[in-house]
Amino acid sequence: MIRQLTESRPAELEPDATRVRFRHRQRTGPARASAPAAGSHRARWADAAKGVCIILVVLWHVVVKDYLQIDWHIGVPVPGLWGTLGEQFLPLRMPLFFTISGVFAANAAQRPWRVVARSRIAGFLYLYAVWLLIHTVVLAAAPELPTDRATSALGLLEQLTITPSNLWYLYALALYFTIAKLTRRLPRALVLVPAAALSAVAAAGLLDTPGNRAGLYQNLVFFLAGLYLRPQIQRWAATASRRRLLLTSGVYVLALAAMAVTGAQQWFGVWPAVSVVAVIFGITAAARLSLWSALSRPLARLGRITLPIYVIHMPVLALLHRLLLVPVSGLGGSVQGLIVLGYPILLSGLVIGLSLAVHRGLLAVRAGWLFALPGTRRVEAAG
Repeated sequence: MIRQLTESRPAELEPDATRVRFRHRQRTGPARASAPAAGSHRARWADAAKGVCIILVVLWHVVVKDYLQIDWHIGVPVPGLWGTLGEQFLPLRMPLFFTISGVFAANAAQRPWRVVARSRIAGFLYLYAVWLLIHTVVLAAAPELPTDRATSALGLLEQLTITPSNLWYLYALALYFTIAKLTRRLPRALVLVPAAALSAVAAAGLLDTPGNRAGLYQNLVFFLAGLYLRPQIQRWAATASRRRLLLTSGVYVLALAAMAVTGAQQWFGVWPAVSVVAVIFGITAAARLSLWSALSRPLARLGRITLPIYVIHMPVLALLHRLLLVPVSGLGGSVQGLIVLGYPILLSGLVIGLSLAVHRGLLAVRAGWLFALPGTRRVEAAG
C-alpha cells in the first residue's frame, strides 16, 4: 500500500506543528439540555467516521488477504458473499477518509511553508519510510500473504519514490499537502477540475497504475474537496436528518446496483461519481450516528487513534495469516461451518486489538519516534 470548526476545533487527522497525531482536541461550551453542543457533535461525527473507515480498511484486508485464501470446504458461498460485501464499501472507505483529512487540514494548509513542510510533508514521508522498512522486514516472514511487498533493493526504492506500498495513505497525504500549498492561490475550480479529471482517468484504467498508484490518483480530489468545502461539509453534517440519511443511502445503493448491472466500473467518470455519492452518504450517516452516543463514542475514540492501527495492522495480519492459514484450512467442514460467517469480524477485531497493544508497548519502551517525526518540541496546533 490515512482532518477546525468555529465553535470548537477538532484536531487534525494529520500531525500538529511538531507531532504526527491522528487525534483531536476540542473546546466546547456548555451543552444544551436537549442536544449536544454543535461543536462536540461535529467533532464526534468526524472521528466516528474515521473510526468506521479504519475498521473497513482492516476488514477489507482481512477478507482479501486472509479469509479468501483459506480453503473453505463448507458447500455454501459464504466467503464469496464476504468478498462481495467488502467491494460495496470501496467507493466509500478511502474517499471518505480523505475528505475528512481535507476538512481537518484546512487550517494547517494556511500555515507558512516551513511549518507545513516540517510537520506535514516531512512528517508523513518520515512515517511512510520508517514503516515501509518495518513492513518489508515483517512481510518477508509471511511470503504467502497476497500483498504488495519489496523483494529487492530496487523494489524498495520504487516503493519509496514512485509506486507507494500498502502504506500509500501516508505517502498520499504528504503529496496532497504539497499540492494544496502550491495551488493555494489559484481559483478552486482550477484545482478541483483537473483533480477530478485525474480521478476519472485513473478509475477508467487510462493510466498506468502499478502498486497503489490508482488510489493515489483517484483520491486527491476528495482531499481537496474536504479542504475547500469544509464549511459546506460541516453545515451538511450539522443539519443531517433521518430523511436525508434514508435518501442518501438509497441513492448509494442504487448507484452501486446500477454500476454492477451495467459493468460500468471503468466507464469514464462513473467510479468518482459513485464515490461522491458514497461520501455524501458517509457524512450523513456519521452525523446521525454521532447522536447515538453508545456507539459513536467508542467509534470516535477509535477514530482518534487511526495512525497506529493503520501502520501496524498489516504486519499483525501477516503473522496471524501465517499461523492460521493451514490450521483453519484443515478443519472439518462442520467446524468450518461454525466459524465461516463470523471469522472476518473476529479476526478484524483481533488485528485491531493487537495493533493497539503493540502501539502501547512501543510507547512504553519509548519508541514514540515510530509514530512522530522526532527532533522538535511539542507545540499546540495553531488552529
